[in-house]
Amino acid sequence: MNVTVIPTPGLGDSTYVFERDGVGLIIDPQRDTGRFVEAARHLDTRFVLETHLHNDYVSGGRAVAVATGAELVLPASAGVAFDHTPAFHREDLDGGPFTVRPIHTPGHTPEHVSYLILVDDEAVALFSGGSLLVGSTGRTDLLGADRADQLARLQYGSVTRLASLPDRVDLYPTHGAGSFCTASVAETTTSSIGAEKRSNPMLGYPSEDAFVVAALSDLQPYPDYYAHMGPINVSGPEPIPTIPIPPLNAADIPDDAHVLDIRPHADYAAGHLAGSYGFELEDQMGVWAGWLVPFNEPIVLVATDGQNVDDAVTQLARIGYDQVVGVVTDLTGSDQLPGYRIAPIADLLAEIHLGPPQILDVRAPGEWAAGSIPDSIHAYVPDLRDGIPEALDRERPVWVICGGGYRSEMAVRYLEADGFKPIVVVGGGVEDVLA
Repeated sequence: MNVTVIPTPGLGDSTYVFERDGVGLIIDPQRDTGRFVEAARHLDTRFVLETHLHNDYVSGGRAVAVATGAELVLPASAGVAFDHTPAFHREDLDGGPFTVRPIHTPGHTPEHVSYLILVDDEAVALFSGGSLLVGSTGRTDLLGADRADQLARLQYGSVTRLASLPDRVDLYPTHGAGSFCTASVAETTTSSIGAEKRSNPMLGYPSEDAFVVAALSDLQPYPDYYAHMGPINVSGPEPIPTIPIPPLNAADIPDDAHVLDIRPHADYAAGHLAGSYGFELEDQMGVWAGWLVPFNEPIVLVATDGQNVDDAVTQLARIGYDQVVGVVTDLTGSDQLPGYRIAPIADLLAEIHLGPPQILDVRAPGEWAAGSIPDSIHAYVPDLRDGIPEALDRERPVWVICGGGYRSEMAVRYLEADGFKPIVVVGGGVEDVLA
């Protein structure tokens, strides 16, 4: 057999193409389907398997099934509004040179199914979605705090059941490092049942109650756009839009559009449109946009000439943001282009030596709890939407710091709107100050 791993780093997820003797499966594809169809072009793709109704992206399962002629398989209790083959617990699906055995593994979501692959009646691979992960398990609070405890108890039973599989079975989870869908910090992409039994801390708790306490402890916030993914994936996700993005002049930006500046950080700092979001184009640009920008409202991108705008549009479309109405590549002549200072970590260290500067730490709550700069003030970037901490003084510069500068850039929009003068620390973060 052969398994091709196709990661989506910004989401912290992986899609898999499994093949044996020219027959294939595609498991949990995202909405930008071309890369998966291309990876399976030489195969007789028998099934497209979905492990659950995804919370972190719009599914590409329907579109991939159409493009490959495969049978679309979803958990039997998913309750979706479109044609599919329901996967019932332990009701095998015939893949020819292999067998697909659905295993109901509720917890991450109620309908969740993992898929065990058997060759010659021998279990060889498990596609575990958001159930058993590498070094972790899928979080159980994404459908609401009122359901989190019961789903955690179901997750305990599910991962315990999966851990009883033979040690030699290879493990291929959908969620991994960088995903907000993990209960604790997930590690690398793939593993094996035996390796997880030896090293996964979530498999080491002596009782269901102990597991639940651990699963629900220290959960970090997750992006706002998650609330919209389930309904889209139930009703029937549409293929990714292919409409060209028209060029715009800055003066022609619609009044109702949100402006996302994806240029390099230094360009944004040198001068940007007032009120625009600073999202340098990196892997997690789309995820952060889905947290800070209202869901699927009109968006205009500001980019450098020649920048990969298609990548930005794809990242947004993966999470259902389809209204990118234009792109601006020239701000020449635009009025009111505020800028701010970016400073290396050495400058902040020198400022601390001279006297206590005003520092705003915009890292996640878990990072703050693990260690912070003395006398610094904390506000996670998404919390700045509700207001700037009252302890900050507008008459003094605000040194903004995170782990490396990416999230600090996002904080600028909120600070500037409230009359503050930010200095964004780059090239290092809180850990470098504390070292």
